[in-house]
Amino acid sequence: MRRYLTRKLVTYILAFFVGVTIDWVIPRLVPGDPVAVYVDKFSTLAPGSWTALYKTFAKAFGLNMPLWQQYWNYWDNIFHGNLGVSIYAYPATVRSVILAAVPYTLALLVPAILLSYFLGNRIGAAAARRKVLDNTVLPIGYLFQASPYPWLALAVAFYLGAVTRWFPISGGYSESMVPNWSWSFVVSLAYHWFLPFLTVFLVSFGGWSIGMRNLVIYELETDYARYLRSLGATQHLVRRYAYRNAVLPQLSGLAISLGTVIGGNIVTEEVFQYPGLGHLIYLAVTDQDFFLLQGIFLFIIVGVLLANFIIDIVYVMVDPRTRLSMQGAQA
Repeated sequence: MRRYLTRKLVTYILAFFVGVTIDWVIPRLVPGDPVAVYVDKFSTLAPGSWTALYKTFAKAFGLNMPLWQQYWNYWDNIFHGNLGVSIYAYPATVRSVILAAVPYTLALLVPAILLSYFLGNRIGAAAARRKVLDNTVLPIGYLFQASPYPWLALAVAFYLGAVTRWFPISGGYSESMVPNWSWSFVVSLAYHWFLPFLTVFLVSFGGWSIGMRNLVIYELETDYARYLRSLGATQHLVRRYAYRNAVLPQLSGLAISLGTVIGGNIVTEEVFQYPGLGHLIYLAVTDQDFFLLQGIFLFIIVGVLLANFIIDIVYVMVDPRTRLSMQGAQA
């Protein structure tokens, strides 16, 4: 187990290094000058003062240094917990801007991922042995899975927001309210949260239900399932073993799909103007805020790698074949 986790840890450290390097490079490949964009906001500048102000902010943001020095400073700042100052929200720090948006994204992603994974697997497994569910869940699952996040978000916003007016279609809470811990504010948060959550949940649910349905059908036709039936095992017992074996590939799929879910969440947040990391990325791109983009992607990189590492550990615990292969390799 120790050797297995050590190999995985080395792999994730290497992935972190490569991911952070790409995170630093990509914003600098975007055409334009972020300092010039920021200075241009001061429309009342006196003639001749634009250049002086540009040099001042370029030095303050550290963008007047050679690229190799900027790259070195970037790593040094990461290890000191300093992500820089946001150009978009100047003079606020990148860390404070991200921390204000993270709760909204986590409140959206965590329930959507876990609930879609649990319900999708359960309903997909049930559809594998019930024709009524199979004739309804499968087409609906394919529809949701094939729906792009922006299209489904717009459809949900139109029918449940604009037409029925059951839910608001933009924002994280009512504009007339100040964030606090009152019951009315919590209710407002829930109303604004529901439509973005529903969008991410439906797309993820379709994929999990279809995948589990196909896996359970395959497991029910394997040799061990036929052998259990020949011994007189009940259908309930055979299906329980089939479900447990079918869940294992789904668990691996959960780790692989995390990046896709986060990418879809970014688009969904922008459609609903939800004040999470996705909407923040749009604002950072608009203002060419290198530091804010780097900070957000760093958070996503760390989150995805950490979640995958946890799933790897869980996979070893639930799959005896992995433990046996580890023992064989050690022997």
